[in-house]
Amino acid sequence: MAKKTKRKSKRKLAHPKLPMQGQLNLRHEGTHFDLRPIFDNLNERYFRGRLRGYKVTWGRRRKHRPREYFIQEEDRLIRINPALDQPFVPPWFLRYILYREMLHSVVPDETLSQGRRRVHTEEFNRREREFPGYRRARRWEQENLSRFLR
Repeated sequence: MAKKTKRKSKRKLAHPKLPMQGQLNLRHEGTHFDLRPIFDNLNERYFRGRLRGYKVTWGRRRKHRPREYFIQEEDRLIRINPALDQPFVPPWFLRYILYREMLHSVVPDETLSQGRRRVHTEEFNRREREFPGYRRARRWEQENLSRFLR
């Protein structure tokens, strides 16, 4: 009797056996900023230390936007665009960006029709605006956006 071989599928598993973060080379230290102490400070100050077991890392520099994102929420990973690791970026702006990403971890998404979801809910927007320096950060982002799109 011939032995059956199991075909390997190229399809990704929805729930891999190991979290993706364990398979990646994560680095929180950039050239100009170290994300870990910023995350820890924000976590204590605004989230009462509730974001436990989270990794924070700089993303990879890419020529093109990735077609898919393979980091899953259960991996507890926050990835920051490496374009922000530059000397002209004010530390207070990076704090705002990291706070905003952390906020996604505590404010639930809204489920819309046809399985769609809204991540920037009214609650999310309200809490984002409560961040000290919110208006300053948004203004700086608009004024400097072209520096990141080169």
